[in-house]
This record gives sequence, C-alpha cells and structure tokens, in this order.
Amino acid sequence: MASMSFVKLNASSSQWIGQQSFNQKNNGSLFSRSARRVSMPIRAGSYTDELVQTAKTIASPGRGILAIDESSATVGKRLASIGLDNTEPNRQAYRQLLLTTPGLGEYISGSILFEETLYQSTTDGKSFVDVMREAKIMPGIKVDKGLVPLPGSNNESWCQGLDGLASRCAEYYKQGARFAKWRTVVSIPCGPSALAVKEAAWGLARYAAIAQDNGLVPIVEPEILLDGDHPIERSLEVAEQVWAEVFYYLAQNNVVFEGILLKPSMVTPGAEHKNKASPVTVAKNTLTMLRRRVPPSVPGIMFLSGGQSEVEATLNLNAMNQSPNPWHVSFSYARALQNSVLKAWQGRPENIEAAQKALLIRAKANSLAQLGRYSAAGENEEAKKGMFVKGYTY
Repeated sequence: MASMSFVKLNASSSQWIGQQSFNQKNNGSLFSRSARRVSMPIRAGSYTDELVQTAKTIASPGRGILAIDESSATVGKRLASIGLDNTEPNRQAYRQLLLTTPGLGEYISGSILFEETLYQSTTDGKSFVDVMREAKIMPGIKVDKGLVPLPGSNNESWCQGLDGLASRCAEYYKQGARFAKWRTVVSIPCGPSALAVKEAAWGLARYAAIAQDNGLVPIVEPEILLDGDHPIERSLEVAEQVWAEVFYYLAQNNVVFEGILLKPSMVTPGAEHKNKASPVTVAKNTLTMLRRRVPPSVPGIMFLSGGQSEVEATLNLNAMNQSPNPWHVSFSYARALQNSVLKAWQGRPENIEAAQKALLIRAKANSLAQLGRYSAAGENEEAKKGMFVKGYTY
C-alpha cells in the first residue's frame, strides 16, 4: 500500500487512521466529512489502566530496555565468540550476570527475555523475575516464533507466531511478564514489496491486540534492515511507508496507543552506502519520520541498534534528544549493550565483576543519551567498532 497521512478520529480518542481508508465510494458518492462522523471503539479489556501505567514506567526519564531475548541459537553464537559451549547452564550463567548487575535499575527500566530465561532462576534459587522486580526492572518476553520465507514475495520474510499467542501471553503474564516483543523485518534491497509491508503491519497489529487483551504491553518492531547500499533518503521513504501501514492496522485492530511501545530502526543509509551519516543527520531524518507517522499518545520510542557500534548507537540517540520530543525517545539495545560485556567476561567467574561494570558503563552512557547529555569523550576503540552482519538472524 502507498504511504498514508494520518488524521485524528475525534478529540477524545487515541485512534489514528490513514485517510486512504475513507476515500472510498459509497453508493456512487464519496463519504462526506459532515455527513458521517467516524467512531471506533478502543478495547484492551480490564487491563487498560495497567497497560498505560506499565508503558509509562518503562518510558521513564533516563532509562531504557536491555534486550536479552536472543534465541538459543543466536546466544550460542555469542557464547562461542568467547569459547563457551551453547548449553543451558552457560546461557543461564550469562543472563544471571546481566540481570544481577548491582545498580542496573537506575538506567534500565525493562528487559526483554527469551522464554527459557523467564522461567529460570539464579544459582541461589531466586527467580529472575523476582531479581528484576527488586531492581525495579520490568520483565518482558519475546513472543514471536521467528521469520520464515514469504511466498509470492521478492525473497522476503514474514513473522510467524499468532497461533496460540493468546494462551502463551496469558501464561507469560502469570509468570510475571508485563510487556512483550514481536520482531518482523523489512528489506530495502528486496523492494520492499507491498505484500511484505502489508504482512508485516498486519501481523504486528494482530499481535499487539492479542498481547493487550492478555495484559502485556506490546513492543511494535518492524525492523528495517541495514542491509543495502541505498542512501538515507530511501531509508526515510521506506520507513514512512512501513509505519503508515502499521498504524493503519493498529487502529483497525482497536489497539490502545497509550499502552504500546515502538521499537523502530533509526533512519540511516544502508550499511554498504559509500557515505556514512552523522548523528545530526540521522537524528533529523529519524525524527522527521516519527513526527509524520507516530501519534503523540504513544508513550515511548525504544530504538533498536541494528548492528551499529556501541558508540554510534549512543551518539545517534543523544542527537535525537537535544530538544523536547512528543514521546520518550530511548533505547532497546541488545548488541550495543552486551558486546563489551561478553568481551570482559570471557566465561570466567573471576571476570563477572568487570563484565557487570562494562554493562553499567554502556547502560549509563545510553541513559545520558536519553537525557541528551552524553559525550563520547573517553570511549575506547572497541566500543566504536561496528557490529553489522549482512543477513543477520536473531
């Protein structure tokens, strides 16, 4: 579908919808604004107030999200990089290191977990959920079932996992999760095709409605991959198209906008483009896209890092917070928070304190960036190395 502009349906509603849906003929005549007033219900069941409060808590000043929801296969690759086998005890040890970091809750408001981690405990027998609650960190959960080829597309993907999602969300809520994440992707080198964009948007909207109906704040994440040699102008064009479609279907599915969080890609040139954009340029293009597409009722924009270096992701976030925004503009980083941690840890018990210190350094840097107060002075060269992987799978 083509990119659409948005109009508010009425003064009291948080629902926005693409104008395109109203430009249809009815018995040979166009809908008249004066003849019809459109009213759409907003539904999230008995959880509405809780959803709004959860979203506000996560989108609190100076804090963001630590994403540790990598699949067992993906976290296995990270463990392998420091010489560890991909076993359940090693995965548990690594995530315990992260979640038990003293003082982490000062900078981290929520952490996205893989299902295995949601049900795990520390070696002392305390559940990770209780560890997080004591640290004032909201437990979240990855609920999608991964990407598979999309038939009829230009070698693109779609995200599976809607079957059984309601029952899974209900069980995750009982276990202590209070927000969820569903990641789908859009590839610029592959088009993107109208089919792929529509499938991504519809899947995200259905997931968001189901998550809210079961008490979980949905993080809406259509990741626009960095792959490609396209300029930043093309990234902006595609981002506007994708988010227009996403909000159109969110509205159609009666999703409460005050009870969601977004996890967009920053608007950057393709990773293989000859010119790298400055933080000021990235911020300008990203905020342009958000202002054109995202209603101010959405409480938080939690950016993904998408293969940027640790420092680059932090500098770009800082540039976006140099003036007030309608939403909390923050981070939901995985690699851009964990890369230094893994290298400091090396799988050795005697390095746990050093690894936790490395996590706090990155978390504090991004906290300062959320407040617009970050400086890259003193950052080491390792933190400046890019982490882009062509064809990256999560």
